Amino acid sequence: MNAFVTHGGRLDEACARFGGDPGDWLDLSTGINPCPWPGAETIRPDWRALPDARALRRLEESAAAHFGADPALCCAVPGSEAGLRALGRILDLPARHVPLTYGTYAKAFASPPPGHTGPTALIVTNPNNPDGRLYPPGHLVSALGRQQHGGGWLIADEAFADCHPDTSVAGLVANGRNLAVTRSFGKFFGLAGVRLGFVLAPEPLLAELRRLQGDWPVCSAALAFGTDAYADPGWIAATRAGLPERAAKLDTVLTRHGLRTTGACPLFRLTDTGAAADLFASLARAQILTRPFADHPRLLRFGLPADDAQLARLDAALAFWSRYG
Repeated sequence: MNAFVTHGGRLDEACARFGGDPGDWLDLSTGINPCPWPGAETIRPDWRALPDARALRRLEESAAAHFGADPALCCAVPGSEAGLRALGRILDLPARHVPLTYGTYAKAFASPPPGHTGPTALIVTNPNNPDGRLYPPGHLVSALGRQQHGGGWLIADEAFADCHPDTSVAGLVANGRNLAVTRSFGKFFGLAGVRLGFVLAPEPLLAELRRLQGDWPVCSAALAFGTDAYADPGWIAATRAGLPERAAKLDTVLTRHGLRTTGACPLFRLTDTGAAADLFASLARAQILTRPFADHPRLLRFGLPADDAQLARLDAALAFWSRYG
């Protein structure tokens, strides 16, 4: 499973190892909404022109309104991962985070050396990936107070927070407050290939971020898709209401086959089983891709099937594994 433990979505490697073409596979290895925002089907970006600075401002204003944040403190980046790596470079602080979380943190930030007593960056992923743990805003406010008192920073990675708007602390970002928030567009809106994210932070930090990125941080498609998608309250509300119902159906199927699920985020479910490696391989032979973890061999994450037909396909493959192992 070594080829599949860093990120989801490695269908080329899945095909090479287990056969089939990408179109044959049911990819449940990511936490990306499998039913994307439909407006992308009709938008036609102008690929002949450089991205427009006014369009960038409109995107950041539309996104900030969705986040409940100050648009002056919102900066578009080519994916939230790029934003996190930039924060690691700009802040230049060792970072603390829970062991079971997004692997990019360890690549973007150094760990505190033994005996370190100086400032740190504390990264809280809310909801956490991959276990879906949800932290109440008060928890983060308290953590921010402790970090700021010691000269450090709190970074709230809210890549999946569109599903849980009441838990976001994006609206608390302000000048003079050592709080940065990262947001992802592709996960909730189901358009990960657009590579669009946001960093919300005090103006001096954003000025350095904009300097690093240059004049054209995101492409024309990201400008067009993001601006209109964040301004589509009907789709956003319907998706927030529908995702938990679909996640409950996934819970039912996984539980029926002896897999206990955890997590509040409706875009994925984590299971803990001593048979994780065998289950991963069995599903892959049925051309269903899930997400294993290098340092946690008992864990397997399932993304959300797009519809009842995909859920039935997973159900059948799990039934085969339950019977024949």
